[in-house]
Order: sequence, then structure tokens, then C-alpha cells
Amino acid sequence: MSSHFCYTVVTLYILVLIARAVHGERAMVPLDTRQGSQQPIVFSSSWQVLGPFQIGTREATWGSDPLEYLGGFRALQYDQGAQFRSSLGTNGTAKWALLDAKQTTSTPNSTNASLSISYPDVDWVFLRIVYGWAAVQYQAWARGEIVVNAAVTQHVILYTDMALEFWVDDVHYFGGDFYAYRKAPPVLHLSPGSHKIDVRLIRDVRAMGGVLEPTIDVVLELQQTSGSLELAKPGVLMADVVDGKLASSIGSIALRNSGEDDIEIVDVQSSDTNNTLLNDNSDIIVAAGQTRPVAFNISLRGGNSSSLNVAVIYKPVKVEGQLSSLNVSQNLAKRSLYDPHKITYLHPGGMVSYAMLRPPARNATCRLGQNISLPVLLQLHGAGLEAENEQVAHALDPVSDLCAWVMFPTGVTPWSGDDWHNWGFADVEYAVNSIPSWIKTVGWQGPGVDIGRWVVSGHSNGGQGTWYSLTHQPDRIIAAAPVSGYASIQKYVPYELWQPMDPRRSAIVSGSLNSYRHEMLMENAKGIPILQQHGEKDDNVPTYHSRFLGQLLFQAGAQSNYYELPGQGHWFDSVMTTSQLKDFYRKQTATNMTDSTRLKEFTFIVADPGDMGRKGGIRVTHLEDPGQYGRVGVKYDSALNSYIIRTSNILGLQLSGRYSEKVDINGQELVLPGESTNEDGSNEVCLTTEGTWKVGSLHSTEADVLYRRGRQLGAMTAILRTRGPFIISHQGNQTSQVALQVSRNLHQYFSADSKIVGSASWDNNGTGNVITIATGESLPPSTHPNFPIQVGATSISVRDSEERQRTFEGDARLGAAFLRPLQDERLELVIWGSDGESLAQAARLVPMLTGVGQPDFVILGESARWRGVEGAMALGFLNHAWNVTASSLV
Repeated sequence: MSSHFCYTVVTLYILVLIARAVHGERAMVPLDTRQGSQQPIVFSSSWQVLGPFQIGTREATWGSDPLEYLGGFRALQYDQGAQFRSSLGTNGTAKWALLDAKQTTSTPNSTNASLSISYPDVDWVFLRIVYGWAAVQYQAWARGEIVVNAAVTQHVILYTDMALEFWVDDVHYFGGDFYAYRKAPPVLHLSPGSHKIDVRLIRDVRAMGGVLEPTIDVVLELQQTSGSLELAKPGVLMADVVDGKLASSIGSIALRNSGEDDIEIVDVQSSDTNNTLLNDNSDIIVAAGQTRPVAFNISLRGGNSSSLNVAVIYKPVKVEGQLSSLNVSQNLAKRSLYDPHKITYLHPGGMVSYAMLRPPARNATCRLGQNISLPVLLQLHGAGLEAENEQVAHALDPVSDLCAWVMFPTGVTPWSGDDWHNWGFADVEYAVNSIPSWIKTVGWQGPGVDIGRWVVSGHSNGGQGTWYSLTHQPDRIIAAAPVSGYASIQKYVPYELWQPMDPRRSAIVSGSLNSYRHEMLMENAKGIPILQQHGEKDDNVPTYHSRFLGQLLFQAGAQSNYYELPGQGHWFDSVMTTSQLKDFYRKQTATNMTDSTRLKEFTFIVADPGDMGRKGGIRVTHLEDPGQYGRVGVKYDSALNSYIIRTSNILGLQLSGRYSEKVDINGQELVLPGESTNEDGSNEVCLTTEGTWKVGSLHSTEADVLYRRGRQLGAMTAILRTRGPFIISHQGNQTSQVALQVSRNLHQYFSADSKIVGSASWDNNGTGNVITIATGESLPPSTHPNFPIQVGATSISVRDSEERQRTFEGDARLGAAFLRPLQDERLELVIWGSDGESLAQAARLVPMLTGVGQPDFVILGESARWRGVEGAMALGFLNHAWNVTASSLV
């Protein structure tokens, strides 16, 4: 279902009318003292709240906290008479108020508190009329206490449901748990006494809704830990057993180190299974406070087992001693071969993911006599849902006889990682690619699979993911059915209320999101049958999105049938199997190929070659300016028996075998070689510095780090195209906590795995992308011999497109985030600060939430804390040769 409707945090909230003045400051009383109990650790009952303040859609990553102008909320003390300038509050001010938290659960080992914030004196209705859903997004801060009643230090984890940022005493945490995943909470070691906790409250329509009263509901929970290695999630992520056989041989256990010393995982053992760690022959170290998924092979010895029992063998890294073990049990789920069941596989990020697979049914009437392999029908779920959820996995039960392999991917997380984009779409690709392995594992004797032909459908956020698939991989898609999907996040919740910025900065941030603005990419859908469906009364994803995209499809000459369902809302039980959808599935899965590959005249748009596949047999390899869209127009001239190609902002093309003799590119005739050096029979052509086209690639493989290519292309989110666990390299004590935060956020929001290493122990022999955390002059040099961004102790310099050197210094705190090349299409994301505080500010830009808009490089001044993007001193893009583009701001 939709991104702000589909999941529920089960808790009780108390609504407090904050706008009414509360006279006198009440003491922060621990929640349990009023009940006569004495828990080891509790939250205070009274909280001090300050707000509301303006915030834009997904803007908080950039800072944009007006209280930072005053030194930050942490520097302020409660004063019921104090007033603060605010564009939202009555009389243009925001004030302090007191709020009672409500304890919803309490056990000897845990306690929690819920906060529900509302500002009824703000005329939200009128603001919403003017600014739409952007108007009901705001921010505030709340302060409470954690009271440790025990006589000794308490080792706890802190869950922060629906919160993005907080402080505990003087330690800052950014990332939180905005979607209430509860995967990677921070580990705290709290001494006896009181500890201040400040929580930044941010209202986000996609996560919290835009129709009802605009409250912010946050749940905080403390749980005592073992102080050693423990399960971050119960059980084992593993495949189902189908007809007595394990559907996939890969499993995973999520482990958290709640102690204060690093731990090495030695082995995963079991008496009734054969297990092997999948660790690329390197040590598996779980740093103190870190959460990591540990993958291993599983081979059941018998078909009658009802559960899997394994022991994780581990030891401290620094201390030689006896091995310890952690026992884990998982009941086996047994399914019929023909029912939707769980399969597992390795995501390119190196951790285990899963999907639900339904092979062709016994009663499916398919043309098997022609030995035809069947296509894959993908069903992409909405936000907040797991693929194994009955609502998802059985959504297509009414069409159980389809001649197709039906797959329900998860996208790794309930929010499909990054809305089915880089991380989530890679999960789809690897899920589809795992089907041949499943066929071999279970001994399948039915129809084969064609993993290169997809029918894609999805609901809500999955409908948006369907638009993404359709516009980015058109030659794979034989048909698409986006249901109740939105066009783009910018169209879903407008970006109107961001802090003001000059148009050039705005254009760069917007350009970083070009690949996800599907309304700009509708020409890519020409030749592909599309069925759109939307409920007339949808108040979650308005019908405007489907109507708007339907109009653009018509203007692009694409095929689209639009069905608006009278009286229906966002979701109902048969939303994915209406009569028109069932007919569409049956017709399109019986199609052998898509008309898209046979088009004689077409145009397509490319925002990021790194995530764009072929259209009509042509793939763009490079753009001239990666911050702008590229366009390719193709027309077959039957009289000349050749193709005429016209381009804009295109630097390189890869042409499939159908373009086998000669082509006309921008008025220049090129004769293509009869035999290609590429395995797929394609030829590459590129634009030279003289402005003419030539046959050949833009760069040689020998100059690996000198030119961007493949997975390195795109904005800062390209770092997510890792091949193996992320490697997070830090320089010592000052940077280790930021490294731990980055690791925690990557696992929280992407279920990603990462290795935290000190600079002295990193040999750069891994396969994963690298995130380097550094301050001052400790940043190691780039593998690129002439990289345009260089740092000093308290300064940073950038060489612009005119070869001029611009040095930024003198600002009390400078921070930066920028991409650098590594060998074999790998990437390094540098997070740098002139000191610890500026490093923490830069670390906010590590990709985490969608819609933020991080370009290739950003240099932040201190004022970004309250001005947001306008506080960036330089930002922009790096071209194919790793040089700063002319469209950048330097």
C-alpha cells in the first residue's frame, strides 16, 4: 500500500494541545515513579517541546534547523516566556510548552514512552489550500530525561520510531529510525543518574500522511542488552521448504554487538545441517555497537526436519580466550511447490535478501510444445509491506493459471530500500536472476524461464516502482501495469517549503533527482503496452498522478489504457486482480516479445546512464553534462537502409547488433565494423573533443580510474551500486563514531552489510564500495592522479571547469561529501570535516532517505545547519573524466 498509509505503529498516544500555554515548569519525573515501581531505567514523564518551525520535503538531511542559528536546541534552556521567530507559529513565533509522555509498556528489561505533538492553533487547513501537502510538514524539538535508577552502568539499545535525529547528553545521532524498522538501534552505555535526551521531531507526509490532523507521533523505547553478541532480529532469514527440498541454500542471521569491544565471528555450526560461512575468505568483525547480517550456506540433511538450529561461534578481537556461542533457532516453513514461497539469494551488496516466487501452475495452458520459456511477472509491493505478507504474496491468487513465473520481490526492506530505485531495483534484478538456480535446486521439470522478459505491475509505491522499471529498462519490459502509483516524490509532496536558495543551487539539487522524475521520461515507454488503474476516491496517492502520466503517455505516442474505478479508494482486496488487470496479465504473458525492440522510430530520455538500460537496442554510456537530461532520437530510413540518430547532451552510445552496417549520427555517417569486440555483439561510438563521432569507446580499460563508467555514473546515490559489503574506513577515535553511525544507517534503511576498518588495516582489496571518514589532513590521496577536489587541515579546494582553483577556508567549520574513483568501477564516498562537528554535518549526506538530492560533491559551510542547501559553499557534478562540470556551483 502507499508510503504513508500502509503500515501501523501499534501503540497508544496521548494528544496534547501544545499551543495552549502551560504555566510553570514541571519536574521531569520518571514515568514509573508515579506507579510506585522502581525500574532500572526509565524515561521522564514530562517533556519540554519547542516549535513549530518550517521544514521542506526530505530537507532535514541538509540541516535546515532554524534553532542552529542560536547554537542549537541543545544550547537552549526551558523558558515559558521565551519566543522564537517562526513562519508557522501564531504571531510569527514559536514557544516552549510542556508535554506529558505516556508509557505504553514496561518490563524489568525495557521501558518506552510515546510523544504525540500537535499544534491546533496553526491554521493547517488554510495552509494546505495554498501549499498542498507540503504545508502540513513541520519540525519541532522535544527534551526529556533517561533516568538510570540502577547502581551500575546499564547497557541498552534505544529505539527511536519515526525520529530522524536526537542527542543523548552531548552525543549526536543522525539517522534514527524514520520508518520504525527497528533494525539497527544505537547501543548506549548509561551510568547511574539522569541523562538528557533531545529529539528532533519532523513531520513527513510520505511517512505520516497528509489528510488527517498533522500530528507527529514518536515512540522511544529502551531495552537492556546482553553486553555482548546478540540477535538483532529473531531467527534465521532462510528459504521455505518446498516438497521436501529447501528452495534456496543461502541463509542469514542479523547480529548486534552490544558490548564495548569488537567481536569476530568464527563460524556458524549445526548438528543437523551443513553450513558454510559466505565471507569471501576475510574475517567477519562486528564492531562494538554495530549490527551486521552474516550470510551462510544451508544444506538440510533430511527432509523431515521441523526446525533449523545453529550456533554462532565468536570471540573477542583483542583478547585471546575461549570461544563463545550464540544459539539460534528457526522453524521451517513448508509449502507446496506451486504456492508462493520464499526464496533467498545474495543481493549485490553482499547480504542475503528474499523474494516470494510462484512458478507456473500445473493447470497453466502454455505453448510448451514450442519449447518457449515463459516471462517473469513482477508484482512490486507498496511502502511498509513485506513481500511475505499475505496481502502481497497472495495478491495474484485469482490468476493462478498464468503462463508466467510470478515473483513478489521485497526490494530488501518494507520501503523497497530506496523506493525501487538503485538499491531496490538491483534486488529485483538479482531475484529474477536467481530463478534458474531455483530450477536446478528443486529439480523443476516444468516450463523454462526467460529472465530477460518482464511484465511489471505494482501498487502505490510499487506502482511508482513500475514506472521506474518501465522508463529505465524498456527493452526488458513486455508490458506494465502501474496501479495507484505516483509520478515522482516531487509531484507527490511538493518541495515548496524548503529554505530559500538561489536558482543555481536549486537546479543542482533537482538535477540530482532527474532519474526519479518519471513525468520527464514517458517517451521511453513507447511501444510497450501499459494498463493504468486508479481508485477515483484515492486520498493517499491522488488520481492526478495517473491522469497526468496518462496524458503524457498519449503525447509521447505510447500505448496506455486508463481505468479509473468509481467510488474506490487507495486499496481494496482485489485491487490487483480486477477484471481488466486479469485480462491484461493473461494477454501480455502470452506475448513473445515487446514492440519496443522493433520500433523504427522512437525517442528516449536518459537521466543517469548508470541505471538506464537499452531502448530499441541502444544504450547511452555517457552524458556530456550529468546534471542534465540526455535525448536520443532514432528513425529508420528505408531508402538508405540505415538508421538516423540525433542526440542532445550525449557523449557515448552502445548500439546492438541490429545497427550492423552504417548509421547517421547528427549528420555524420559512421560505418560500423562487421564483427564486434563486445560479447553481446554491440558496437560503441563516442563524441570526440573535436565534436565528431567515432567508432570506439570513450576510454580504454587501461585508464581505469581516469574515466567514469558503468556503476560509477549518477549522483551521490551511485555509491549504493556496491558489489559486496560497504567498506567504511575511518582514521581513529575522532572518526570512529561517525563510521559506526554510517554503518548503522546503511543497515537501518537498506539492510546493508558493512565492514568498519581503521585506515591502517584497510588494504583496498575488497569488492565493495568505500566510504572514507576523515578530518583535517588525514584523508588518504585519491587513486586518480589529478582529482579536482583536494583537502588541507582546515581548507578544501576545487578546480572548476575553467581550470581555475577555488579554495574555501576561513569558515569555522567546513565539511564536504564527494565521490572519488576506485578500480573496477568501484566508488569511494569521502566524508570530510575540518573538525568533528563539521564531519558530523557532512555525514548527514550519506544516502539514506530518497528525495534528498545529493549531487556528486557538496562543500558545506557552518550556515548549512540553519540555511540548508543555501549554506553549501560549492556543489555540483563530475563528468566522464572526473572533472567539475560547467553547470556546477564553485
